[in-house]
This record gives sequence, C-alpha cells and structure tokens, in this order.
Amino acid sequence: MIGICKKAGAAVSGTDMICEALRRGAEAPAVVIISEDASKNTEKRLTDKCKFYGTEAIKVPVSSSELGDALGKSGTVAAVGITDAGLAEAVKKKINL
Repeated sequence: MIGICKKAGAAVSGTDMICEALRRGAEAPAVVIISEDASKNTEKRLTDKCKFYGTEAIKVPVSSSELGDALGKSGTVAAVGITDAGLAEAVKKKINL
C-alpha cells in the first residue's frame, strides 16, 4: 500500500523531508509511519513534530529496510509520511488501526 502512495506522489520519506512537509502545512502528511528500528532520536523528533502540528504518528512492526523496499528504495527508510488523507486511511486499515 505504501508503494501505491509513492507512485501516486503521496509519500514523503526521510526524517528531514517529513519535518519540512509538516512545516509547510498545505502539503503536510496526514499520517507518519515510523519503522520499529528507527533511532530513539528520530522517533522523538518525528513524534514531537507530529504532536505539534496535529498529525498522527504510528510506529509499525516493520524494519527500516522493509519500509525502504516498500518505497522501492535501495537502503533503509526510518519513516514515511502519507500526504493524501484517503490513502493514509487505507494504510492505517492495512496495519489494523
């Protein structure tokens, strides 16, 4: 499902890019997905930003390499933000929330 979000142009990956998208407001993620092995610093930074901007942050039982694979990236991705509200709801349903 996250791959579909990427193809639709509704996924922002990486901590810095997600934080910047949250600051912009108009293109802010509707939900931020954080991998289980994200560093404590990354997790805190993202959850604090999400709380400040009123965006839901979800830690999922998926490794950063699996998240990177879902996005079609070679390497690891600690977090991904889904910018489309409808797709965000579909992702949340897939992870049973």
